[in-house]
Amino acid sequence: MDKQEYIRLAAEQNDWAPGWDAIDDVFENLYPGQEPSHFGTDLHARAVFGGDQYLDGYSIYQAAHGYKHIVTYGMTELYTEEKAFGGEWSKWGYEMTIKLKEESHDDCMWSLDMLSNLARYTYTQNRFFEPLQYISGNGTSLHIGVESNITALLVVSDTEAAGVDTVHGRVDFIQLVGITEKELEVLKEDSTKAAELVEKMKWDNPYLVTDMNRKHAYL
Repeated sequence: MDKQEYIRLAAEQNDWAPGWDAIDDVFENLYPGQEPSHFGTDLHARAVFGGDQYLDGYSIYQAAHGYKHIVTYGMTELYTEEKAFGGEWSKWGYEMTIKLKEESHDDCMWSLDMLSNLARYTYTQNRFFEPLQYISGNGTSLHIGVESNITALLVVSDTEAAGVDTVHGRVDFIQLVGITEKELEVLKEDSTKAAELVEKMKWDNPYLVTDMNRKHAYL
């Protein structure tokens, strides 16, 4: 698609969201025919209208292996923006994902708040996340109010959702994986251990699903 065609399509379709469509296409390939549960943020609360919500929404898919696969919408250019056409990266260049060992969508709602906070941090502090980077918490459970040894996050490339080139530039999918405070302390001492942690986790958790009931540490 060249720029003139892009401009024509944008003029013909007021609701065209090529960036959003690109994300949907990736997950349609992973979950053919599945209609995800989608949760949109309140329009008037979004940052573009002066609010503090930097994501437009989230979709939750049910994986055949028994976990929920969540993806964000809003870290990349979702809607038509002529200035963004043909860029190297679509806005921040990634959307965030997390895989949760949870029974219901209601059990996943806490993670949407967490993803929202991470998006807000990136937009307001101009700090983005990269694979093998850790994200410290405050030493307590990621799921506020629920006791868990999982207190921090490790960033990896999503084990299933492949990056894609869009009309606005490259979009990758970075997966957030819950880690214990013990694992975090090891990474703080030597961040190069992140790759080792990932490999050890994959021995019995190849999709790097976050299990908030996990007690043992891999490092």
